[in-house]
Amino acid sequence: MSGADPQYVLTDHATVSESEGIITVTFTRAAKRNAISGPMFELLGQALRALAERDDLRVLLITAEGPYFTAGFDITEMRTSTLGEGTDGVIRGSNMRMQYRQDARHDFNDQFELVEKPVVLAAQGHCMGFGVELGSSCDFRLASDEALFGLPEVGNLALIPGAGGVSRLTRLVGPHWAKWLVMAGETVDAHQALAIGLIHAVYPASEFVDRARQFALKLAGQPREALGVAKIAIDTAASVDRRTARDFDRFAQTTLFMSQEYQDRVHAFQQRSAERERQRASE
Repeated sequence: MSGADPQYVLTDHATVSESEGIITVTFTRAAKRNAISGPMFELLGQALRALAERDDLRVLLITAEGPYFTAGFDITEMRTSTLGEGTDGVIRGSNMRMQYRQDARHDFNDQFELVEKPVVLAAQGHCMGFGVELGSSCDFRLASDEALFGLPEVGNLALIPGAGGVSRLTRLVGPHWAKWLVMAGETVDAHQALAIGLIHAVYPASEFVDRARQFALKLAGQPREALGVAKIAIDTAASVDRRTARDFDRFAQTTLFMSQEYQDRVHAFQQRSAERERQRASE
């Protein structure tokens, strides 16, 4: 994925495409309910690295085909027999904790938050398990009116959504709804997900692809430096005290005053104002 022209990476699990500053990952494993596989992780990682490294890419859009956005992790790829096993073959809790802390999926989700460009998850259908965790790492979450959201890990696997799912979800919807989704394993439809703050917008299914694309295009047209600084400032404000957050606002703003984007927009505004004044004077 390099160069200015659209590139397409095709697998039987997902596709990656580029157009108008947007790099789009589309899950295409509908026969498996778009369960997240190793190749899908790899393509998501490639797209995220391309977004971070290339100036021509401005937004990452994550979509899917079929009735499911994703059913979550592909359970058939999960290990059980060797969890916590040391080099001596003995299973210990300390080994398990070390192995899990080193799981690449934790850092994987962190990278969506760290990239200084917007990441949009657009769920056209059911978004379960890791789909909700992935969405909680993204900047924006959109849904069709046919989407459903849930975290079945406790009931299905006797686990919690541990790839940052509990902590990020609680920050988004609060402990009240986090307990409903995680502990009770309840699902919420798109409109309820909007009401509790899990997603940003709901679009009719018949319009969803176009509306999600238009939203991504709007983001791609925003000033790059201001958008990146805004993302950092907002995420920082959510994790520090109020005084530190205000100080960070002011510091961040000083960097934007020096940007060419700011200079260009102020100059254009001044020119428009001067032209209006000349028109009024001539009337």
